[in-house]
Amino acid sequence: MKIKRFLKWSAAVIFVALVLVTFIAYWMSTNDCDHRPAPSNPMKAITHCEYGGPEVLKVEEIEKPVPNDNQVLVKVRAASLNPLDLTIRGPLLLRPLFGLRKPKDTRLGVDYSGTVEAVGKNVTNFKPGDEVFGGKNGAIAEYVCVLADRAVVLKPANMTFEQAASVPVAAITALQGLRDKEKIQAGQKVLINGASGGVGTFAVQIAKSFGADVTGVCSTRNLDMVRSLGADHVIDYTKEDFMKSTERYDVILDNVGTQPLLGFKRVLKPKGIYVLIGGGGPNDGRIVGPMARPIKTMLMSPFISQKMGMMLAEIRQDDLTKMSDLMQAGKVKPVIDRTYPLSQIREAMKYLEAGHARGKVILTVEQENKT
Repeated sequence: MKIKRFLKWSAAVIFVALVLVTFIAYWMSTNDCDHRPAPSNPMKAITHCEYGGPEVLKVEEIEKPVPNDNQVLVKVRAASLNPLDLTIRGPLLLRPLFGLRKPKDTRLGVDYSGTVEAVGKNVTNFKPGDEVFGGKNGAIAEYVCVLADRAVVLKPANMTFEQAASVPVAAITALQGLRDKEKIQAGQKVLINGASGGVGTFAVQIAKSFGADVTGVCSTRNLDMVRSLGADHVIDYTKEDFMKSTERYDVILDNVGTQPLLGFKRVLKPKGIYVLIGGGGPNDGRIVGPMARPIKTMLMSPFISQKMGMMLAEIRQDDLTKMSDLMQAGKVKPVIDRTYPLSQIREAMKYLEAGHARGKVILTVEQENKT
């Protein structure tokens, strides 16, 4: 009896302690918005001090970064939005990572392109004036500091700043999904579900560069565009259910995640591979947000004979170089839907969140920069 009573009291104490710790952590979680000093050398950047929709985004003056010995300072000319940026809404499942009550990281964006303004004393592969592109957290700003040996490479001469800024997250996701996760080979039948979006438009072209037979799934208004990217076949999902087709695919890259996994099992070859691209939209819910689709995939995959998984890209310098080479050779060309000035970040995010963008949504920063 004493042992049972002790265990009950112990469990109660542990439960109360966990509740108190969570409560204290929630109310103590904060960011630098309330005590950010006035910048002595200001630059404009997009920030969000609270969780919420596009309305929480604002253009704010913060301190301009200074490169260390191993960094380059880039004057940003263009940046792009990605579905990952929709985590500004703060889905509850992700808040232990991003901040329980307020976002820990108040900056926005990853993709950028621009001109090198200064380099650290140890940097030998870049010089002031070089046109570059790459990935860096907080990239939607007038300036970013990046390590010279990480996710930054020279911009192809035949690409605009806007085109280069569309590449890092979307193109590298498509490249790593097809090459590393799905081990794509020449002659394989590849289906790209959501072929007209940011990742999808790159995936169609990259799959063709590997010599695959590519089928793109999109809406009626995007059929011609997806064909123009090199797709061998296009399916209008508003008129045809590809899951009822007799065709079988070696590789499926799913950028949409709306169809049931069992349907993909039917159209995959016995040794086929399915990969869900991480992302998310406003309808994914406050609890799990962009994790809803990956969770479903993980729960269902043990019951499906074919290989199924999901991925998020890791932006590496060698893969950026690979994409630069493909673009320089004319094998891949970014698709840009709309371009907004930095001051219209809310409008740009609303458009992305609606889920109908063809290719990428770009923010131009040039007109915001000081001369």
